Amino acid sequence: MENKLAKVKHTAKASEEARGPGRRLHGAIAHRLGTDILSGKYAPGDILSGEVAFSEELQVSRSAYREAIQVLTAKGLVASRPKAGTRVLPRDRWNLLDPEVLGWAFAGEPDIDFVRSLFELRAIVEPAAARLAAARRDKADMKAMKDALAAMRRHTLTTEAGRAADRDFHNAILHATRNDALMVLSASIGAAVNWTTQFKQRTRALPRNPIPDHARVYDAIAAGDGDAAAQAMNQLVDLALEDTRSAMDA
Repeated sequence: MENKLAKVKHTAKASEEARGPGRRLHGAIAHRLGTDILSGKYAPGDILSGEVAFSEELQVSRSAYREAIQVLTAKGLVASRPKAGTRVLPRDRWNLLDPEVLGWAFAGEPDIDFVRSLFELRAIVEPAAARLAAARRDKADMKAMKDALAAMRRHTLTTEAGRAADRDFHNAILHATRNDALMVLSASIGAAVNWTTQFKQRTRALPRNPIPDHARVYDAIAAGDGDAAAQAMNQLVDLALEDTRSAMDA
C-alpha cells in the first residue's frame, strides 16, 4: 500500500511541476487511472475499484476519487452507475484526441496501432492545412511561423521550450487556414506532435534533426505555393512516423 500511495503522491508532484501548484490530488488520481486504462491494465468492460476501497487503499479522500472519476467520465473513458460501479467504456467511446488523454497514452508504452492512427490523422489534416495556409496566410501568420521556427532552432526539440515552439508552428499553420473546423484541431495536433517528439527521445537522442523539414514547409507557405507546402508537410509527417517507429523498435 505504501508503494501505491507513494506512486500517487509522486504523480501528484510531477503533475504540479507540469501544470502548476493548483493541480489537486484528484488530477493525480485521474492521471494514474487514465494511464492504466490507456496502457491496457484496465480493459473495456472492466469494473474499477469502488471509491471506498480505492480511497482506503491509497489513503485519499473519497471526494478526490469521485472527482477523478468525473474527469475520466468527461473524456469518455468510463461510465458510472449506481450499484453497478464504474466500468471502462469501449475504446471507440474514448476521446483520444483530448490532449490530456494523449498524454496518458504516451505515459507508458503506446500502442503502435494508436501511434499509426495519430500519424494518419496528421497526414490527412496537415498537408491540406498547409495548402490552405499558403493561399490564405497574412503577415501575422508568417511572423508567428517564423518566430516559432527560430525558437525551435534556438532551443532545439530536446527542450520543453523547443517543443512548445514546435506546437506553435503547427498551430500557426492551422490558424492561417482561416477554417474554424481545422483550427479546433490545433490543441489535439499540437499534443500529438509534442508527445511523439518526447517519446522519440526518451531513451536516446532524436534520430535526426526535423527542423529543416519544418523550414521547407515554411518556405513553401511563404512563397504561396500550395502544392509545395502540402508536399513538404506530407514529407514532414511521414519522416516523423519513421522516426517514431525507429524509437519504438529501439
